Amino acid sequence: MRKKPIRLGMVGGGNDAFIGAVHRVAARVDGEYELIAGALSSTPEKARASGAALGLAADRTYDDFKSMAIREAKLKEGIEAVAIVTPNHMHAPVAREFLRRGIHVICDKPLTSTLADARKLVKVAEASDALFVLTHNYTGYPMIRQARDMITSGTLGDIRVVQAEYPQDWLTEAEEVNANKQAEWRTDPARSGAGGCIGDIGTHAFNLLSFVTGLDAESLSADLQSFVSGRQLDDNAHVMLRFKGGARGMLWSSQVAPGNENALKIRVYGSKGGLEWAQEDPNYLWYTPFGEPKRLLTRGGAGATPSANRMTRTPGGHPEGYLEAFANIYTEAAAAIRSYVAGEPIPSDVQFPTIQDGLRGVQFIDACVKSSQRNAAWVVV
Repeated sequence: MRKKPIRLGMVGGGNDAFIGAVHRVAARVDGEYELIAGALSSTPEKARASGAALGLAADRTYDDFKSMAIREAKLKEGIEAVAIVTPNHMHAPVAREFLRRGIHVICDKPLTSTLADARKLVKVAEASDALFVLTHNYTGYPMIRQARDMITSGTLGDIRVVQAEYPQDWLTEAEEVNANKQAEWRTDPARSGAGGCIGDIGTHAFNLLSFVTGLDAESLSADLQSFVSGRQLDDNAHVMLRFKGGARGMLWSSQVAPGNENALKIRVYGSKGGLEWAQEDPNYLWYTPFGEPKRLLTRGGAGATPSANRMTRTPGGHPEGYLEAFANIYTEAAAAIRSYVAGEPIPSDVQFPTIQDGLRGVQFIDACVKSSQRNAAWVVV
């Protein structure tokens, strides 16, 4: 028998919001969720209009997230999970309201806008009878799971060097003064937090290298810049990393690199070989055993690992990308929620970013800002 979709609510993500629409598509791909309620904007009129546009019932369209949490928790068929797709400064207060009422949380990254809030939210989540999922969606790509498997199995030997980069160009000019909503809040410390580019996309690069390699960052040296005149937060970052066990890394994130759209890449080099993966060409993974020719591994192709195949929907040669990877995180979350509700252990092959991953991401941002303020001094993560 087909499982009933998980009843989903959403906070944020109203009309004209980019990431909210992405979350809704991701939730629908495998039929695991049904969006039935929302507080889609901090402006009541826009919240109601957005709810109507999505076909939500008027009495399940709320003017604010707190009234939504209170009422939905009391309804017999209230939401079971909520997606939080607000600007960063609202992640903590929204998540608290739903976690305290036993409603599972699926939250966009970064976890919070401050480290203090992140630590407090971890305590709330630990005390809650609900799961917390963070949507670092790039961990949902099949070839990223393949790379993780290869590193875990020792194919690359001892990991020595890790490089990650995420350049974009959309903030090369002062878009925040041109009525660009996405630029406005991302460059505003009150809403974004202490990190600009490093918090927006640098955390994706950091999370990806951590997920793939399994390495724990020990310390870092960061040089953050705000190249656009008058910009309050960084738009470019260079970070050197030291990992427990001796591996070394470099991370570059930029939103002022003309010619780059979403050029997230990762390179991992060990004593026996190396791997390279690029998000804009995600169905391929380059593997080079030391002293041998470079090999191209493909999604769904020969040598694909079971966990990579779990993330694959279509036969090899039929490209899968960003939306499918995002959907994989939602589907993994659904599997975890169903197991949790049934009182069963979450299957060992189900993987998704947790609140602890979110905490590490905010610790990374905080360490980068502190290091840069001290002229790129080495700071413990």
